[in-house]
Order: sequence, then C-alpha cells, then structure tokens
Amino acid sequence: MTSWHNLPRAAFDLETTGRDPHEARIVTASIVVVNGRSEILHTKEWLVNPGIAIPVEASEIHGITTAKAQAEGVDAATAVAEISAYLADLFQTMPVMAFNAAYDFTVLQAEANRYSLEQLNPTPVIDPYIVDKQVDKYRRGKRTLSVMSEFYGVQLLNAHTSAADAAATIGIADAQAAKYPQLQIDPTELHAAQIGWAAEQAASLQEFFRRKNPETVVDGQWPVKR
Repeated sequence: MTSWHNLPRAAFDLETTGRDPHEARIVTASIVVVNGRSEILHTKEWLVNPGIAIPVEASEIHGITTAKAQAEGVDAATAVAEISAYLADLFQTMPVMAFNAAYDFTVLQAEANRYSLEQLNPTPVIDPYIVDKQVDKYRRGKRTLSVMSEFYGVQLLNAHTSAADAAATIGIADAQAAKYPQLQIDPTELHAAQIGWAAEQAASLQEFFRRKNPETVVDGQWPVKR
C-alpha cells in the first residue's frame, strides 16, 4: 500500500490574535495542497478582519496590524465558513496536516461557535508535533515548528506566515513518515492513534507539573479541545 506521505495531502495553519484557542480570533489562514510528488497544487489564503484589535505582541509575530486587517481583511464569519467548508471538502479524500493541531482546530471551532456556524469534524488529521513526541520521546530541546524544521531538514522561509508554516508542516510530516515506517498506516488509523498519544503525553506532563502544583491540569484532548 502506498503511504499517505506519497499521496495527495494538505496542511492547515492559522495566525491569530492570541494564545488561548478558545478566545483567539483568526487573522490569517492558509491551506496548502500537494500531490504525491510533494508539488504544491493549490494554496488558499485568507486575511481576516477579526472584529477586535490585534494585540501588538501578536502583530509583531505574524506582521498583520489591526489597521491592515480592517482595511483588507474579509469578514470573520465569512472567512470561518469558507475555511471550514474548504477543509471539510479536503477531508473527504485526504489527510490534513496541522502542527499542534489542537490549537488551530480549537480556534476554528470556537470561531464557528461564535458566529453560530456549522462545526467541522476534523478527521483524519496528522500532527507532526504529537507524532514527534511519540516517536522520539526523550530528545531534549524545544519542539517548535522552526526547531523541528531544522531537525528534520525542512526549509522554513517566512516563519509565522500561515502559508510558510503550512508548507513546512507537510515537510516535517513527510520526513517523519520516511524515518519511522510505523507511521505509514492508513491516515484514519494514525488519527486514532494520535488521540491516545496526545492524552498520554498530557497525562505525563500533568504528572510532572503536579510535583510543584498539585492542582495543575493539562488538557489532552486532540485534535479539538472542547
């Protein structure tokens, strides 16, 4: 059977107003679709007016100011509906990669709730962040997109633009599949496995944090924190 990393696949990435996925608003979104030879077939991008002021610290990361978003961005409800519909279409035929997927898909769900829109059922998702913590548990150092791009030899240009981050996400996932043959399974099976891995990883982190604060809770839900 041909592995998913040699078949058409996509990646999804958001840049937002903040870190809390239940409160953050979408500022930019990108979806990149590649063929089995890793050639980009389509790139769909949205610049969104989030309806609130974009904090300066967020603008410094992704480069989008409140003024730019208000002047050039599409209405948030319209963007959320379009993004969800586009992803729903892709999920019919291919996996969608997302780095730290529980953030992006939780933001998208929260935005859909905010505007009383239909919820997306994101599956099958492949998350290089969760996968990396499973296949290389004891590697020291950070596991950010930029660090993992360097580790797996993936080019990352214009980091923190959603299109560049999405493209790098595909590259990392492909490199993981090539390096670890146990990942070369049906994407729906890999999706199910990641649900368990994410829960185990969160439980382990919660146990570590509770050595200092017994009340610490680490949410292990994936790919959406409901």
